[in-house]
Amino acid sequence: MELFFAPFACSLAGHITAREAGLDLGLRQVSLATKRTSDGEDYLAISPKGYVPALRLDDGTLLSENPVVLQYLADQRPQSGLLPAPGTRDRYTVLEWVGYVSTELHKGVFALIFSHAAPEAAKQYARQLAERKLPLVAERLAGREFVAIDRFTIADAYLIWALNLCPFAGIALDPWPELQAYLTRMQARPSVRDALAYEQERAAA
Repeated sequence: MELFFAPFACSLAGHITAREAGLDLGLRQVSLATKRTSDGEDYLAISPKGYVPALRLDDGTLLSENPVVLQYLADQRPQSGLLPAPGTRDRYTVLEWVGYVSTELHKGVFALIFSHAAPEAAKQYARQLAERKLPLVAERLAGREFVAIDRFTIADAYLIWALNLCPFAGIALDPWPELQAYLTRMQARPSVRDALAYEQERAAA
C-alpha cells in the first residue's frame, strides 16, 4: 500500500494510524500547491480530487476521504484495537468522534482558515467557530486519556492532527488545558512522535 500525504496535512492521521498498526506502508509526498508528487508524477492523474490523503491498495485501487482511509487502515490490523469490531458500541463511539473532527473541526474550521480563496472575514469566523467547537472536546477529555474509548483509536489520530494544527491556524489552546495536556501526552507516543518527525523533515527539505 501507498499513502499519498503532504506534511502536516490531515493525511498525518493516516500516517499515525499506519505506524500505530505496524503496517508496511509506502509514503508518497505530494505538493498541494503544484499537484505533483515528490518524484514529479502528476498527482491529479493519480487522484483527480487533488487532495490528500489517498491510499493506493496493492491491487491498484485508490481510496480517498480521510475517515474512509483511517477505517481501512485500522481494519487491516483488527488486533491493534484502533477501530473496534463491527457491530460493537465502541466502534460507533470511535466513528462518532471521527465524524466530529471531520465535519466540525476539519471542514468547519481548518478548511476555511487555510483556504487561499476564503476572505479574511471568513477565516475570523472559522476561528470563532473553533472557540465553540473545542470546548466540547475539552469536556470530553476531562479525566480521560483518549477521546473516544479507553484506548488509542483512529479518532485520536485524527484529533491529534487537528490540535497540532491549531497554533498554525491562529487558535490558542490556552483556554482549554485539557486539550493542551492531551496533545502533549499524545505527541510523546512513539507512533505520533515518529510521524511528526518524519513529516517535519520532509517539510523542511
